[in-house]
Amino acid sequence: MDDHRWMSHAIGLAHRCPASTSAFSVGAVIVDPDGRELAGGWSRDSDPRVHAEESALVRVGDRARLRGATMYSTLEPCSKRASRPHATCAGLIIAAGIPRVVIAWREPDLFVTCEGVALLIAAGIEVVELPEFAAAARAANAHLAL
Repeated sequence: MDDHRWMSHAIGLAHRCPASTSAFSVGAVIVDPDGRELAGGWSRDSDPRVHAEESALVRVGDRARLRGATMYSTLEPCSKRASRPHATCAGLIIAAGIPRVVIAWREPDLFVTCEGVALLIAAGIEVVELPEFAAAARAANAHLAL
């Protein structure tokens, strides 16, 4: 997998997010094992409450293709969510059967305390963090007091 290429693409998607004072701007891309993009999404791209990972997952037509895919997200997938408490991004990724998740930045405790990485690891999902992309992920969130 070309982790840097796909995380760069996810960072670009994060910059498309409409700014919100109550939510992070996140980009997400799902890539199949052959290195082809299955879907991408960003926070609030189709609904004011939609998260990037959720948006990308909804766009994948053949759900069986998720079983070997990698999810790239500019922010740690949420484990708590005020707007949809039963549809956290970590939970959706686990339910989809995605075996690998690559993140740029762990979610700071601004809105909730996130345990997304711990939940994914506990479910047997490989989690890779690319700290060299953290500053770019934070830059998409300049509208927040971080």
